[in-house]
Amino acid sequence: MKPIKRIQTDILILGSGGAGLFAALHAHQANPGLSITVAVKGLLGKCGCTRMVQGGYNVALAEGDSVERHFMDTIEGSKWLANQELAWTLVTKAVERIRELENELGCFFDRNPDGTVHQKAFAGQTFDRTVHKGDLTGIEIINRLAEQVWARGIGRLEEHRAVELVKTADGAALAGVLMIDMRSGEFVFVQAKAVLLATGGGPTMYKFHTPSGDKSCDGLAMALRAGLPLRDMEMVQFHPTGLLAGTHTRMTGTVLEEGLRGAGGWLVNGEGERFMSNYDPRGERATRDIVSRGIYSEMRAGRTTPNGGVYIQMSHLGVDKVRKQFKGMVERCGDCGFDLAGGKVEVVPTAHYMMGGVVFRPDCTTHLHGLFAAGEDTGGVHGANRLGGNGVANSTVFGGIAGESMAAWTARNPDWRAPDEDAIARSIAAHEAPFGQAAGSLEAIREALYECMWSDVGILRSAAGLRRAQARLAELEAQLLRTGIADGERAYALSWHDWMNLRNLIAVSQVIAAAALLRQDSRGAHFREDFPLPGELQQSSFTVARADGDALVLDREPVRFERVRPGETILEEEQAPATA
Repeated sequence: MKPIKRIQTDILILGSGGAGLFAALHAHQANPGLSITVAVKGLLGKCGCTRMVQGGYNVALAEGDSVERHFMDTIEGSKWLANQELAWTLVTKAVERIRELENELGCFFDRNPDGTVHQKAFAGQTFDRTVHKGDLTGIEIINRLAEQVWARGIGRLEEHRAVELVKTADGAALAGVLMIDMRSGEFVFVQAKAVLLATGGGPTMYKFHTPSGDKSCDGLAMALRAGLPLRDMEMVQFHPTGLLAGTHTRMTGTVLEEGLRGAGGWLVNGEGERFMSNYDPRGERATRDIVSRGIYSEMRAGRTTPNGGVYIQMSHLGVDKVRKQFKGMVERCGDCGFDLAGGKVEVVPTAHYMMGGVVFRPDCTTHLHGLFAAGEDTGGVHGANRLGGNGVANSTVFGGIAGESMAAWTARNPDWRAPDEDAIARSIAAHEAPFGQAAGSLEAIREALYECMWSDVGILRSAAGLRRAQARLAELEAQLLRTGIADGERAYALSWHDWMNLRNLIAVSQVIAAAALLRQDSRGAHFREDFPLPGELQQSSFTVARADGDALVLDREPVRFERVRPGETILEEEQAPATA
């Protein structure tokens, strides 16, 4: 193996979304003398999922609301599968974090006439607690975070792709991360005392998906290869209202935010009928999993729009009001030829968020010495269903905690650890393998993956479909490993990165399918048509998956009800909502 470039840094952060940038700022604040490096596939501040957040940030601020009430909404929304200590950390620290975003980082959120922060309705919650800036909240947050990272001189490795978590020779600790400099195609090893996994999830293995195509579950795939346990991987959230603009545009699948339904928007099938009251008494304001299943059921029954979905309608709320309140959404729909304010827009459920991920603790440590995790790479915060608005809160809350934890950890562990050089060589060989194979069609594999996951591991599942998917995924994995790419210029070698994207997506898809087959009940985002009941809540357990060599090992672990048990509440009687 020819020598590769090597870099040393005290703290390496993989990902530049809300989790990664908050971690960088909090680590720097805790110890300005640390060398901190943020590595990202794209450009810092210009990529990732946090920037795409439209709806907002859940936090208990308003009179009558409380962190206890936010906690109960989160636990009940999780269908009692969430780790309660993680959920409590989320709701309590969110109050602190939103003040930090406003007062220290300079975010401008929408206000009420009396000057208080405006909070809007989001589905699945008993109080209007979603802080926002119109429907462009993520851009506001990421712009302010990126400005502060630049101002502090924190190191950046832009257009660098992480490909392997490299352990020490004895396997007891993490030594660093093998990366590819996408600008040159060269491998780089970054040695670090502490590493944060914050690459985000991105369920882009489905036909309709909200994240950009460069999101390919890289962090989860690396964690799987490193032998880390992943929990709740069957829990993939579909956002009910993805734009359905036809196959000719990549705008299909992008989110039309939940605030549209929260504000009173209607869902109408192809026959012109509102239908959600047939599926849930809350109608359009039911949780995302229920609304997605309602839409999918209408589609399966053939009551569809010209492109095969349903309509969202806002005109009954007033054209001018909609244009003012949802400026970004109106413009997005207009770009695709739809009039959101005055007409109807075709929508379809779209794969949006992964509740599952790496098992981690409230201080963001993981089972691997030296590896921390935060944001959508982690599991346990949301259980079976994430409430809209809890996602960006999750990233920023735990990102900040991770930064503080890593700063303290490096003070106790000041030495760099030597990497397993054989592991580096094996990883380079594995990632260069397609250059030695006959060129084939990656697009055909991608389309087959889309169809497999949408049809058999999607919104409605069954044992027969999941077993069919497992067989198909094994075929696609073998086909990909036989498929080569032209060995030419490696700078910005898009086909090479497409190959790596598919490798990671197929690996994570196999875990999703296996966990979904193991869970023989229906909870939140996971619905088994052959096991439609939720099972005994008091005996709740979550799935855990690990790679053991080439084998995938799955198990169930009991949920610990540290703060509240099913059927109970931590709310005082006068706080309890009249309706759930």
